[in-house]
Amino acid sequence: MAEYQIPKEYYFRLHHVRPRFKGDIENVLIYVAEEIARVGEKATDDFVADVNAALFRYPGNAHRELKTINNWRTEISALFGFIQHTEITDKPGRRAIELANNQDLVECFKVFLYNFQYPGAHIKPRAVLEQIEQGIKFKPAQYVLQLLRYANREGENSIGITKPEACHCIFNDLRVTRDHEGVESTWKRISDNRKNKMTYDQTGDVVRYAGDILDYMEIANLLKTYDSRTYYLNTLEEESIIKFCESNEWFDGYDNMIQSRHGSLETVKACSDGWFAYVNRDMKSTDFSTDILAYIANDAEELKQLKENARNAKDAGLADFIERDDVIEKRIATYYDMLTTKDIGDIGESLVHGHECMRIKLGGREDLIHLIKRIPTQFAVGYDISSVELDERKRYIEVKTTISSKPLHFNRIHLTKNEWNTASSTHDRYFVYRLLLSKSERKMFLLQDPVGLYKQDKIDMIPADGADITFDPKQVGQFEELLTWKN
Repeated sequence: MAEYQIPKEYYFRLHHVRPRFKGDIENVLIYVAEEIARVGEKATDDFVADVNAALFRYPGNAHRELKTINNWRTEISALFGFIQHTEITDKPGRRAIELANNQDLVECFKVFLYNFQYPGAHIKPRAVLEQIEQGIKFKPAQYVLQLLRYANREGENSIGITKPEACHCIFNDLRVTRDHEGVESTWKRISDNRKNKMTYDQTGDVVRYAGDILDYMEIANLLKTYDSRTYYLNTLEEESIIKFCESNEWFDGYDNMIQSRHGSLETVKACSDGWFAYVNRDMKSTDFSTDILAYIANDAEELKQLKENARNAKDAGLADFIERDDVIEKRIATYYDMLTTKDIGDIGESLVHGHECMRIKLGGREDLIHLIKRIPTQFAVGYDISSVELDERKRYIEVKTTISSKPLHFNRIHLTKNEWNTASSTHDRYFVYRLLLSKSERKMFLLQDPVGLYKQDKIDMIPADGADITFDPKQVGQFEELLTWKN
């Protein structure tokens, strides 16, 4: 079988920063986003020192060389725009703050891919200049989605694309990246190669950059794969896919140079701050936050049950307040009326509320279910749910929820000052429920009496605008099945 070759006059290899932690990228990104957000704006040297100290604390990094830690920091900053620079300070980018606050890795990767383009200041200025001189002007995620929508235009979704096909027929072909060849021509080339049983160079170094983008698109829930070889449109994300395909957003700082096919390193470097301002712009008008229940449901029936549970938990939060005149209680009712299935904290609390109700029901104490209440965060009581034991003792629950495409580490939790203080005063009545929602599973880890465990030297705690807790799940706490409420 013949091997497909891009005609020499059209060959140009695209590349971007490849994090050396790509195999653990979701765990690393959410950790780093939280740490960068916590550091805040500081003089550059102080900011770098604090972020590096946090990177050394990441599991497995304690004995790494400073050079490696510096590489981690610069790779994250360059590719994901988590750090913005001023003349004398560094500060957290808007994207880092969003991820730290929302705990939505799926949204984080959608936004990243929506903004990602060639050229961009995510690579070194000399490499940017090489792309400019080639006339490249290309948004990879947008093009891949447009191509797959065209390939599946008959209404089915059985046609996908492989990493070698994406590499050789899209990413490294100037007919696409420079000349903006339509998806119809590109798809015909791929189809003809399939009919003619053409092979591709699949060497890791060759296909890895196109492969990265496809992998990131899977994390963003835009594509799905069953074998890590062929990637298909995720039709459940049609709304987001349309946003990508119809977008006209583009960082135009390089456009004059692209048009003339000429620039200078100084001019390219001068665009850097503009690029990081662009990727950290206000994007409220483009909402990519995840509909959590639709994301974690395995089918339509389960989605219906999850939404019913969320409504029940919401009603439980309202039940005692509707008929009362107390101003605070009415504010709680108003708060719950605004909740949506895109609020990760809300959905996590709803799922845990359902779990607690079912736990009490299975324990034969349905008469206590009315005591299980959700408390809005702004009321600052230091926990999310007031629950109860089978013997009627109180259980105060703080819920920490994260959404990602793959399971994350469970050995790290951040408690605010208020949460830590409440845990200190309520002792063994205080529980942290660490809830991870992913496509493959819903996992829940319970940590009881964190302050008591710290005093017994069973967990580590670092004061950090509250408390950063790290622990060994094999030594403290326990995993529990997340129960679903059923009448």
